[in-house]
Amino acid sequence: MISSSESESQREVAMADSRSSMRRLLSYALPHLGEFLVVVGLVLIYVVTQVMQPWLVKIVIDRDLIVKHPDFHAILMIGILYLATTAVGLLANFTQNRKLQWFGQRIVREIRDDLYAHIESLSMRFFDTHETGRLITNVASDTNRVSQFFTSFLLSLIQDGMMLLVTMGAMLLLDWRIALISFLVIPVIVIISMLFRRKLRENYQYTRTQYSRLIGFTAENLEGMRITQIFNQEPKQLDEHRELNRRYTLGNINEYRWSVRFNRTFNALGNLSVALMMWIGGTAVLHHTIQLGVLYAFISYIQRFFSPINSLTQNWNTLQTSMVSAERLGGVLLTEPEIKDPNQPVTVRLGRTGMVQAEGAVAFDHVTFGYTPQAPVLHDITFTVPPQAFVGFVGETGAGKSTLMGLLTRFYDVQRGSITVDGVDISRFRQADLHRMMAIVQQEVNLFSGTVADNIRLFRTDVSDQTVYEAAEIAGADGFIRNLPGGYDAWIRAKGANLSLGQRQLLAFARALVLNPKVLILDEATASLDSTTEKILQEGLTRIASGRTTLVIAHRLSTVRDADVIYVMHQGRIVEQGNHEELMAERGYYADLVHKSTPSEVHVG
Repeated sequence: MISSSESESQREVAMADSRSSMRRLLSYALPHLGEFLVVVGLVLIYVVTQVMQPWLVKIVIDRDLIVKHPDFHAILMIGILYLATTAVGLLANFTQNRKLQWFGQRIVREIRDDLYAHIESLSMRFFDTHETGRLITNVASDTNRVSQFFTSFLLSLIQDGMMLLVTMGAMLLLDWRIALISFLVIPVIVIISMLFRRKLRENYQYTRTQYSRLIGFTAENLEGMRITQIFNQEPKQLDEHRELNRRYTLGNINEYRWSVRFNRTFNALGNLSVALMMWIGGTAVLHHTIQLGVLYAFISYIQRFFSPINSLTQNWNTLQTSMVSAERLGGVLLTEPEIKDPNQPVTVRLGRTGMVQAEGAVAFDHVTFGYTPQAPVLHDITFTVPPQAFVGFVGETGAGKSTLMGLLTRFYDVQRGSITVDGVDISRFRQADLHRMMAIVQQEVNLFSGTVADNIRLFRTDVSDQTVYEAAEIAGADGFIRNLPGGYDAWIRAKGANLSLGQRQLLAFARALVLNPKVLILDEATASLDSTTEKILQEGLTRIASGRTTLVIAHRLSTVRDADVIYVMHQGRIVEQGNHEELMAERGYYADLVHKSTPSEVHVG
């Protein structure tokens, strides 16, 4: 049971988040202040023309129609003036909407760019703990919701707010007593808004949460459709999708239900107010307290009085959805990267090709690390790799091999100890400089929609075609690439769906070589290759490793048979080290791994 003090504290936090979200949105509008002021001026012109129209009709009724001698010339002139104000109002309204949409969409484009750039700057731990589906929702859906704040709610706030104020002023000028009676409805409006506000917000937050879960589930299962089908899990996954879809649908229905209740309540209140004005005003006309034209104007103004209020209330949902989306975006934008560049980074030397000039010596000094501090996965790791050495890391799954490489590339920071490259702690390098020194090839290859050449150079315009060809030749990929329709210009579908696993792996090797790294990391890069492709790669591995420090995490032990040093890992510790012959002679953990491997692996010993 939540106490009243806790509930009050939660409400205060929610209000603070809303204010913070509003400030965050408006900060993007500040650079466009000039355009915004132009929109405000156009809105004012439109509002004045709208308020003038009932006043002109009132003049015609009281001065030129219900008199003994109607002045048809005056009626014609006021009619022309009425048409002119209508035309001016329409032009101002058209221009204001166009301008607001223009700068509103530019603001949202800036938000989307900032969000994506910020996501790119975040550390790997963020992506370990955040679903891809939720991030897709942030970039695509939440930014669109925020755009409605500028293109829908902001226009309503300015236009309807001005319309309300100018209309109230006109009503006071016509008859201040009747106007004050009409204004008694304002406290009722405020009370109704307060009653509905919290419920509308809760419903929208629930709906957005269910939507994110549905998108995340869909993205995850489309990516893993082969596994779903091979294990005959389609009915189970369909049931799960139906349940998530049911929750999202019910959330939408409930959100719409409360929105309709909110809007219909205001419609009823508006109609009651018009009826009350007809009764009060009609009585005043009969008693000759006010003129008939004044009554007409008041009825028109009452409708105009409630029209902006109703519009504002209908756009209240837009404000709520925008605020919730802004809070969700803010949650990402306010996330600080765990890995940051130093204030005074080490200066690195760049060659003529833009590559970092380094020796490539790597050293781990008593490194301890865990993805959570309470559960370390590496314990007091110490080793040194001289420049241009070829070093292997072997061990059972979960031994910590890939974690070592994640620390070396500084995807994560160590908790104790240090890692150096050429004697310099990697935390003293800018991340961009550190990553220029290194390239990594993993078992899972990410390819992008584009040509083969684009995927090898990763869309970098500074990498020449000749460099791409040479890298592919060294990696052993040139042969199959030239047999593709279009060769290096052949189009690759998303994730390389039209290539085999081995072909994708060879492209990954070529991509790494294009960077000309001083430290090359192969993270079980040959584990999924067929024997033919592996043979091609093994033949080129000497060329690939030439002139650079090469660290190989091996699932197939034959990959590291010729390594200068093999580090054997077990439960986050280095338990053995030496070359292949030395380790086999020890008849220890490494020899046991070799004998547990496939017959072809046993043969290498």
